[in-house]
Amino acid sequence: MASTPDAFPNQAEGRDRQVRTIFSEIAPRYDLLNHLLSLNVDRRWRKYAVDALGPFEESSSYTVLDACAGTFDMSLELVTRPGFWGRVVALDFALPMLAEGRTKLSTHAVSPVCGDSLKLPFADAVFHSVMVAFGIRNLSDVDDGFRELLRILRPGGKLVVLEFTIPPNPLLRHLYLFYFHRILPVIGRLVSGHPWAYSYLPESVRGFPGPEPLAERLRTTGFQDVEWSYLTGGMAAIHLARRVG
Repeated sequence: MASTPDAFPNQAEGRDRQVRTIFSEIAPRYDLLNHLLSLNVDRRWRKYAVDALGPFEESSSYTVLDACAGTFDMSLELVTRPGFWGRVVALDFALPMLAEGRTKLSTHAVSPVCGDSLKLPFADAVFHSVMVAFGIRNLSDVDDGFRELLRILRPGGKLVVLEFTIPPNPLLRHLYLFYFHRILPVIGRLVSGHPWAYSYLPESVRGFPGPEPLAERLRTTGFQDVEWSYLTGGMAAIHLARRVG
């Protein structure tokens, strides 16, 4: 049975525990609700994010980290591409999410790892590229997360971040927030059976920095060549950055 928090905690330990609880408990319905609630637009967003991360070396030694990997949708978007010969390491700290997605992996070159994106279990400068889809806002310390991702990237390596945003257009923003706060939690609760997980989603987006402040935090933590763009009128954004030295 899903547990219910008293509030959305701000303390790092409380937030970590809450996020792990949410994604562990909704894992069986996670894929269904992702595609249902986004009307399948999330698939197209992942495609754009992988497009931004490429081109990729045609080498079996080319290694990409998919941080906050969930049920491997981002990993599979990459490894099923013609011409990609490398390997993806897919990390998430909610083990039920990884277990739920294992059936989708088949013979694909994806290696699941249960671990914390704030304390990555990898040596320095081992990955050619890093991608994060809809996971950065769930970290209890975004700056520490960026520093860890920078640490494990090779010099010249790229990071792509795909994340929800709030549309800048007033009319679209009004419609978006109405859907996010009034409709999405109800559908999410009915389909998942979870009493509060889909109330957490709009709360986490509302409290997350906008695209330019997030770009500035990437620069502050050491990334260079930072750029970003809106998707679907500003419902999501892609950030691209590079480790130079």
